[in-house]
Amino acid sequence: MSTKDLEDIECTADHYSYLKRDEKYNRLTEEHVNYFKSILPKENVICSFDDSEKELLKFNVDWMKKYRGQSQLVLLPTCTEEVSKCLKYCNDNKLAVVPQSGNSGLVGGSVPVFDEIIISTKAMNKIIDFDDMSGVLICNAGCVLADLEAYASERGFMIPLDMGSKKYCCIGGNVSSNAGGLRYLRYGSLHSNVLGLEVVLPNGQIIENLSRLRKDSTGYDIKQLFIGAEGTLGIVTNVAISTPRKPKAINAVLLSTNSWENVQVIYKKAKEELQEIISAFEFFDEHAYSLVKKHMNMTAPLKQANEFYILIETHGSNREHDDAKLNAFLDTIKKLNVVQEGYVSKDDKQTRSFWVMRESVPVACSMNGAVFKYDLSIPMATLYNVAVDMRKRLMEANVYRPGDETSEVFNVAAYGHIGDGNIHLNISCKNYSKKITDLIEPYIYEWTQEHNGVISGEHGLGLMKGAYLGYSKSSVMIDIMQNIKNLLDPNNIMNPYKYLPKKMITKLSDIKN
Repeated sequence: MSTKDLEDIECTADHYSYLKRDEKYNRLTEEHVNYFKSILPKENVICSFDDSEKELLKFNVDWMKKYRGQSQLVLLPTCTEEVSKCLKYCNDNKLAVVPQSGNSGLVGGSVPVFDEIIISTKAMNKIIDFDDMSGVLICNAGCVLADLEAYASERGFMIPLDMGSKKYCCIGGNVSSNAGGLRYLRYGSLHSNVLGLEVVLPNGQIIENLSRLRKDSTGYDIKQLFIGAEGTLGIVTNVAISTPRKPKAINAVLLSTNSWENVQVIYKKAKEELQEIISAFEFFDEHAYSLVKKHMNMTAPLKQANEFYILIETHGSNREHDDAKLNAFLDTIKKLNVVQEGYVSKDDKQTRSFWVMRESVPVACSMNGAVFKYDLSIPMATLYNVAVDMRKRLMEANVYRPGDETSEVFNVAAYGHIGDGNIHLNISCKNYSKKITDLIEPYIYEWTQEHNGVISGEHGLGLMKGAYLGYSKSSVMIDIMQNIKNLLDPNNIMNPYKYLPKKMITKLSDIKN
């Protein structure tokens, strides 16, 4: 997207009229900029005072091109000590800060709302250490996930986190948003795979806890506070992460079926019969598949269209053993008559092609116009009902007419990670409008709450969902979160206006008030 296109994006502060800049924060001055230039390489200080508005713009706009901040200064420290000096100065001078790494988030959490200073870790991109006995990798927060994956792979290991945005996202941002990814079912969350963190607190104090140990029962596990905190408590500068061995045998199966009930049966049988080797169980519906065919020029090796498509992957150490288990599973679901078609990958290249198709779904959705993206965690039995009910709501409002591309909403696509109960709902529209927003929110959050779900499974809260936290957390839990925030960031300089905003919406009447 060109600079001119970015300039045309409405500023977040203008779009969200209820947001007001907190005047307790000081405004940037030449004196402030000169200090940062004295402690950082000059080329790592990007400032509007130096006529760098065009370069600043790419840091001010999010990946979705939905949120646009007005920061006048981007700092790119090259080490933890420089981060410490930057944060201490900002804290002492009441300058608000937004931590940023790959800026590939989907909820507006990594860009400013007003003129907050952006501290980016992108210049901190070195691998510090790797232990091929324990599989523990230690690296800077600005390391790109795909680069870490390549590094580990060369040594016979793999990064437990895998996601479609891995060419752009950085491990520090992954940790700070508690990113989930595609193989959560097998390898678990970052809460379990991150062994240690180095974090700089708002006052510049450095917490050095780059533990290489899997077991530690010596008091509170402080690092867990920063996993998923979205830069509201400090800046992650270094990460120690456990990497499993690369599997010697990988299988992938692409299936189609005609009902959500069948999807559930297939998942149950996969868990029963593939147990220790299943690594992923993904799905996308016919609405998502239609966009992949249209925009990405991809088709599944299946002859007939259907309502749901399932991608199952297994990781193991013995090809003969894994093939036998997979064949037994396929025989079981065939006898149950819950699958219309199935295709087993012939080799690694075809396995990768299956994943490219699945990973292309969110990209294809984004190519279809403005997209409202939601990632919800909901119990399996009712997981897909949120898509069904949302389509019904939009059709009743006459803004969504399936098959009619002149309607305000073009498509309501659903896909996600069945293994961890996480559905992604993508609502493609002509443009972002208050009319469509009001039809979706807070209805989608109310629906999720009523069905015992949470409003974010892996994208985080950011600006988009911060005000709706009450739909997923009790007032007691929110108070505890706020107390922790006040303790570590008493001046509230870290990523303000998001995550724990002053205005909390817990019911529809709150919006009208």
